[in-house]
Amino acid sequence: MNTAPFLDIEAQLKSIQQLIQTAKFNDAIEQGQKLQQQISDTQEKIQLWYLIAVAQRYEKTFVQALESINELLKLDESHSRAYQEQGYNYLALKKSPQAKASFEHAVELNPSLMASWQELIELYRDAAQMDEVQKVANQLAKLKSLPPALLAVTELMHEGKLLKAEQICRHFMQNNKRNIEGMCLLAEIGIELKIYDDAEFLLSSALELAPTHVYARSQYLNLLIRIGKFKAAEQQVESLLIEQPGNLSFKVAKANILTGLGKIEQAIELFEQVITEDQQVAGFHLQLGHALKAKGDIDKAVAAYQQAYKLSPNYGDAYWSLANTKTYRFSDEEINEMQRQQGNEDLALTDRVQLHFATGKAFEDRKDYKQAFQSYQQGNKLQHDHNGFDITKIEKQIAEQIKFCTPELFQHRGNLGLNSPDAIFIVGLPRSGSTLLEQILASHSKVDGTMELHNVLGLAARLRGRSNQSEKQGEQHSQYPKNLAEINPDYFVRFGQQFIDETRAYREQAPFFIDKMPNNFLHIGLIRLILPNAKIIDARRSPMACCFSGFKQLFAEGQDFSYDLEDIGRYYQAYLKLMAHWESVLPGHVLTVNHEDVVDDLETQVRRMLDFCGLEFEQSCVDFHKTKRNIKTPSSEQVRQPIYKSATEQWQYFEPYLTSLKKTLKID
Repeated sequence: MNTAPFLDIEAQLKSIQQLIQTAKFNDAIEQGQKLQQQISDTQEKIQLWYLIAVAQRYEKTFVQALESINELLKLDESHSRAYQEQGYNYLALKKSPQAKASFEHAVELNPSLMASWQELIELYRDAAQMDEVQKVANQLAKLKSLPPALLAVTELMHEGKLLKAEQICRHFMQNNKRNIEGMCLLAEIGIELKIYDDAEFLLSSALELAPTHVYARSQYLNLLIRIGKFKAAEQQVESLLIEQPGNLSFKVAKANILTGLGKIEQAIELFEQVITEDQQVAGFHLQLGHALKAKGDIDKAVAAYQQAYKLSPNYGDAYWSLANTKTYRFSDEEINEMQRQQGNEDLALTDRVQLHFATGKAFEDRKDYKQAFQSYQQGNKLQHDHNGFDITKIEKQIAEQIKFCTPELFQHRGNLGLNSPDAIFIVGLPRSGSTLLEQILASHSKVDGTMELHNVLGLAARLRGRSNQSEKQGEQHSQYPKNLAEINPDYFVRFGQQFIDETRAYREQAPFFIDKMPNNFLHIGLIRLILPNAKIIDARRSPMACCFSGFKQLFAEGQDFSYDLEDIGRYYQAYLKLMAHWESVLPGHVLTVNHEDVVDDLETQVRRMLDFCGLEFEQSCVDFHKTKRNIKTPSSEQVRQPIYKSATEQWQYFEPYLTSLKKTLKID
């Protein structure tokens, strides 16, 4: 590949920068305008518009500078420094209200922009807004107290340059190993990069050094909730509530933890108490809705979600949560409002994505499949572009599982794990019918349903490790699964015991329990080594139905492959390839249950699963929809109904728009 043009453009951008630094502003503008004809890359265009705008401001052509900034913002509406530049130009044009709005937008996007804060303090002082002056003074004092390296890290983080921020932060920490702010920032970067084990270690270490550091503890609390460690999170939130008993955000965190632990009634009671104290926060009503939905009180959940969007009309999550009940039908007024909000230029990306998905569901329910697909496609494209997902990394992970999880590995190490038979794993792709299988099995008197547990994924992440060199290149060269053949044999029984101990908080009194994390299909080899007597069921659904159902579902996190039709098709193919490998190296160890077979002949498939798990037949498993239990997945309302066949071929209504998916799946 010829990189000369790329290097040439990079060199020209640096040349324009140098012209600005040497006060040759007109030359910088001319060179920038010539370079505009040569570039097509969006990031390079953004960089160039920014440099031109800066040069124009220094050249005192303020109106032209504002035009350049507007062009930049069309390409990246969240460019904090563009708003800062905008503010400087409005100041020069003596338009103080507009300048103030621009600087406020800049610091909202990037709270570490000291120059914007300094301009705001003067603007607030001129407007006699003394309360705001005090707030800004506090923020400036906080920023000035940070070591320069950590201030740079904060700026880079807010600009989305996470790997560069991590590099500088790690370098700083080498010489300041006990700096709590540095540990918190590094943990925050780890959370953004989804390297949760690093973040967890950093925050727990920070709290050992500074047990009274409220920010570190609240950050640790939020991380524990995110990764599903609700028992550990409960301890942290209790400590915070002793420190700040009136803090509503800590009370909400406690209610979310109670939901995670299955104590739904207590959670609902606490959410309602918080709402009594402050009825105007839309997010409180949304969280209450989630708890009510998990309980199965759908009418009250709907009312809570509606109250959330009444308080905040652009709250995408409220509309998406209504759509995600799968049974709610939007009114004409709601659809019109969702479409109106999508046209709001100031709408946050997350809200925009959620509104597109909710609108897609609204049109699908009205059998307007063309408009439904357009909405789903818009939401998916926004999410896909934001995630920057690369399917080749998953394909590489699967190739490594096939390469290193050999018959010899299981022959030599297959009996080293914990002999506990307690766990039943349901794996597969999301939207494959796994919640239905969980509901069937959890209706048995000897089986507890839990939730999608993160424990196996967390163990795999710890075993994977990271290489500093590979991080710089944005790649992963993992030690896992190669190290399964190399680590101390005693570790397997220890890992198995750790899994049983950590998951006990989600169980009741039954001898068996279900872990329904679909992504665990990647780690069946690891599960076999740590828990050789665990049962594993592969919930499988026909490719088009499964893939399209995933495409129109907006997931909370962890399913980044699902936002592009080609990616989801390749992921499905890779999944089939890996499941075939597990069958060849662990024959009979995994039971495949096809969703279509369950729909066609429920009792036969129920008996197959119970036989496989060594459980006696119970009629309650066939009458699964009568079972009262908390369910936290999108299918919660569907599995509270008897089996119905209408959903199995729903994708066919969208067939004209799914050519790329069919091609990827090699379906004629």
